[in-house]
Amino acid sequence: MPVRAILTDIEGTTSSISFVKDVLFPYARRALPGFVREHGQEPEVRRWLDAVATEQGGVCGDDTIVEVLQGWIDQDRKHTALKALQGMVWDAGYRNADFTAHMYPDAAVALREWHDAGYPLYVYSSGSVPAQKLFFGHSDAGDLTSLVSNWYDTEIGGKREADSYRRIAESIGIAPGDLVFLSDVVEELDAARDAGLQTVLLDRRQDYPQPRDGEATHGHRRVETFADVGL
Repeated sequence: MPVRAILTDIEGTTSSISFVKDVLFPYARRALPGFVREHGQEPEVRRWLDAVATEQGGVCGDDTIVEVLQGWIDQDRKHTALKALQGMVWDAGYRNADFTAHMYPDAAVALREWHDAGYPLYVYSSGSVPAQKLFFGHSDAGDLTSLVSNWYDTEIGGKREADSYRRIAESIGIAPGDLVFLSDVVEELDAARDAGLQTVLLDRRQDYPQPRDGEATHGHRRVETFADVGL
């Protein structure tokens, strides 16, 4: 079936899982207390801090909120408020050049080639849209944001829910069957396939030393690099 547009995950797909877990999460954990002290009264920051406080049962001090957020980082919890606040912290880190975002070389090459060939590119990640843009804007391969037509995060729905992919296809204005989703997570690919999308499993040796093949692929086409996707 021909492909008209490409939707890609980030962590474990365009970029290593270890970068997020070993660089970004620890950076956010360390920087959060100072960030909240310095920016906690700014409306956009306050909005998310208050959302956390409400979820914890009402009024609590910022130090307590920070401890809750740090606990969520340790749990790798996919919480919208945490993702938003992490994105703001990472923004400062990227702009200070404390780090650049890991991008697999094959992913950077393929994304540029697909863009030049006229394929619209879209990103869908559990990280917030601002964090996604920072990631692509400060990558090892340079600023790749101009390659991406639109960005989606969990505000459109969970990544293991078929309706999320239907909404993305509708947002793009494309039949689900004309859109291919690239991800390293089989359950996300299952949901995308249920929505009618084409799917490709990225099974990178750096992230998954034990190959996932046979029944482990759930019937999704498996590749080890973007160079093997073939459109």
